[in-house]
Amino acid sequence: MKRGDVVVVALPGSLGKPRPAVIVQSDDYSETSSVTVVPITSTVAEGPLFRITLLPNGENGPREPSQLMTEKLTTIPRSKIGQTIGTLDGPRLRQLTSHLALFPGIA
Repeated sequence: MKRGDVVVVALPGSLGKPRPAVIVQSDDYSETSSVTVVPITSTVAEGPLFRITLLPNGENGPREPSQLMTEKLTTIPRSKIGQTIGTLDGPRLRQLTSHLALFPGIA
């Protein structure tokens, strides 16, 4: 499990429904008991600048057009992470990193 991997997670408040998410936590912190992720939704919304549309390509995880919900960055216990179902490519991971800095006003 590493940064950029798309994994299945059980997020708090989602009634335990499994949902895909991207690991965004640095690989330098792989020994911590929690992991920071960005959830993915298949409900594609038009226009929000803080969401990144992800089209399925056989390697990134989703089976249908989806969006990375950068505004819902969350940290969950490692025990809530299931299987790895894909990996973001370099350009998409860089775009996500940029959005994660812009959304809270860090950059």
